[in-house]
Amino acid sequence: MLRKRYNLLMLLTALLMHFAGFAQKANGTLQGVVKDANLGEPLPFVTITIHDKSSGELVGGQITDEKGRFTIKDLPLKSLSMTLQFIGYEKYTQELQLSENQRSINLGPIAITEEVSLLEGVEIVAERSTIEQKIDRKVINIGKDLASTGPTAAELMVNIPSVDVDQNGNVSLRGNENVRILVDGKPTNLDASQLLQQIPSTSIQKIELITSPSAKYNPEGMSGIINVVLRKNASLGLNGNVSAGLTRGQATRFSGSTDLNYRSEKINLHGNYGNNHGRYLTNGNIDRFSDASSEVWNSTREPTSHLFKVGLDYFLSDNTTISGYTIQNDFDQERTSNTYIFYPEGTFLGFGQDYRSISESRTGTYNFDVKHKWGDNGQNLELEVDLNDYESQENADFLLTSEINPPENALETIFLDRQNTTVNLDYVNPINGDIKLELGAEARLQRTQNDYDTSNPNFSDANYDLNRDIYSLYATFSQDLGQWSYQLGSRLERFTGTGGLVQPGEGSQVFEDDILSLYPSGFIRFVPDPSSEKDAFNLNASRRVDRPNLTQLNPIRLWSSARINNVGNPALAPQFTNSIEFNYVRQLKQGSVTTGVFFRRIYDEITRFGFNDPDTEGNILFSYNNYDNNSAYGFELSGNYSFASWWSVNSSFDIYSQTQRGVAVDALTEVQNVLLNFRMNHSFKATKRLTLQLFGMYRGANTNLQYKTLAFYFMNIGGRYKVLNSKGTVSLNFTDVFRDQQFSFEGDRPVPQAGVFQWDSRAVFFGFSYRFGSAGKRLLSRKKRDQMETKSAGF
Repeated sequence: MLRKRYNLLMLLTALLMHFAGFAQKANGTLQGVVKDANLGEPLPFVTITIHDKSSGELVGGQITDEKGRFTIKDLPLKSLSMTLQFIGYEKYTQELQLSENQRSINLGPIAITEEVSLLEGVEIVAERSTIEQKIDRKVINIGKDLASTGPTAAELMVNIPSVDVDQNGNVSLRGNENVRILVDGKPTNLDASQLLQQIPSTSIQKIELITSPSAKYNPEGMSGIINVVLRKNASLGLNGNVSAGLTRGQATRFSGSTDLNYRSEKINLHGNYGNNHGRYLTNGNIDRFSDASSEVWNSTREPTSHLFKVGLDYFLSDNTTISGYTIQNDFDQERTSNTYIFYPEGTFLGFGQDYRSISESRTGTYNFDVKHKWGDNGQNLELEVDLNDYESQENADFLLTSEINPPENALETIFLDRQNTTVNLDYVNPINGDIKLELGAEARLQRTQNDYDTSNPNFSDANYDLNRDIYSLYATFSQDLGQWSYQLGSRLERFTGTGGLVQPGEGSQVFEDDILSLYPSGFIRFVPDPSSEKDAFNLNASRRVDRPNLTQLNPIRLWSSARINNVGNPALAPQFTNSIEFNYVRQLKQGSVTTGVFFRRIYDEITRFGFNDPDTEGNILFSYNNYDNNSAYGFELSGNYSFASWWSVNSSFDIYSQTQRGVAVDALTEVQNVLLNFRMNHSFKATKRLTLQLFGMYRGANTNLQYKTLAFYFMNIGGRYKVLNSKGTVSLNFTDVFRDQQFSFEGDRPVPQAGVFQWDSRAVFFGFSYRFGSAGKRLLSRKKRDQMETKSAGF
């Protein structure tokens, strides 16, 4: 971002001088492509200035586009001097001659060389976050105004347009929780809510919202993909960053991380350690109007996580790179909760449940990648193998109490072992500078074993195994025609799945699937002025799938609370979604505005529903089923703007509407849900070192088949101060200042009820981060899967 702003300032200055002083005959043209001399990759945002060789007068200028291209028109027909400037690179100068006989010159590729060193203390993290709309995704570049809003990725996500994070850490995109979370373009074996609690916000470079992914990406996720891109240090020598934070609300929480990177000409060695520990409190109550009862609920959880990442890139030659990494994650959590149900005097006797569980999980990821490129046009072939193993065990103790009966105790043990193996082969052929063909094949093998042991006489022990194999072939073709560009693709997948349930005394049940599906995608982009990209129009369409997860499929009946039980449905079928969206981006002098609309058609939608438990009077049983085809649509508006050098704003507004149909209390029910969100983040630069922040959010009401959640809003304030020659940053934030965040609901299905829950959202966060290392800068060539999937490692 620093480079972009620097070059934009230079270009604006050049253009002002040009329009003020140039009045000569001007009809010559220069064009070319600027590339990195070592890597051969195009360089965007390079500033180009053209001077009259004899007088030194500035006669033209431009900034290269995202592919390093430039076309400068209306130049005088005379001897000229061209200068290229880019932060971190040596200045490049070339003399040219335009004449009546040669009005146009195509310079072809121009290679510029990196500087040996940069000035110490150059800030590589932008002060202000920006939003970019690409052909297939919205990119939020994380500046310090967002990176310092909280210690983890979960807190940062609250600030991101179109994204919502609830009190349990569940993530939704455009009002839908069927979203796929990637880190550095890679899937993980961790639950999304757990994953985002373990990534430090200061480690995030950008977040990509891929709401209409191309055929090269796995088609899971109705609403698309959220890709968290971590910061990569490409500096020569040893570099790193350390950070630590303390959050104090009703309870205390600690977080910290260390990032190290060593870079030489032949190897790049990188590692990370992150730690989180603390207590999280939640309390609430539920009132049932049918029996005039009131349920009081309190919960405490205390998680501890340790995440280690070590990776190595070996540059075998200029054309071949071998990479590998491993991630090891240890997660432990102790959770206690108690509920008690009160009745009016003289009706029923009260009862309650105390719950305590201790869970631990271990995750190991092992990734190997080799990439070879050849030819002048950059053809490359890449093979990647990824192995991931997740193992967890939870031991739970339920104590049921009542006013007349002695306490009843039940023990549960839940064991889960999940193994994923992915083998991917990609071929990319840039046929010429404007046409690209991509082909790929992938195999994904998933093995899951779930064991359940209980002493509850109402339930039974069970074992459920789920095996899935997915084989894919894909092809995409893209072309840049100047103002117009497009991409067409299709992905063919064969999915086979087998689920087996074994219960003592009841034999075994087997559930099988074998589905062949085609997932097409298409993108069209129109830019009236490619040299400035001041306006951009994007039209995207794709087909996606949501395959039922283990929770939705698992037929083992689990005890959740004193009045709620859960059971999956192994007969669930996948739901398919066809979507189309249109986006418009307007680049302003001091910011940008992005607006868009989308429409989704969902087939065989998977819906969670609740009904009266036939085995226990007064209890509710939740399960899942496929229902009729549904539709959803929405409108989004977001932007960022600098009103002054000391004041900038990021803001977003979105509204979504969805028709939901399903069975509630044994009756076909339909509801129309409209969800509205509004966010605004102000950043004030009080002094050269001190920056203040003010963030506010409104989340509208949300209606589903069972109940309606009520609207709420909240406000955060904070600041950050640069220390130690600007290499260190101290952050102080106060979240949910007026304690307005809460989950409130009301409904009459399956029983009339209302409730409210609050969590430990009002808190003070104090953080410190410090970066160190050499200043020599060199761009690092890594795997780029459509500028998304980097292979340095991921969580």
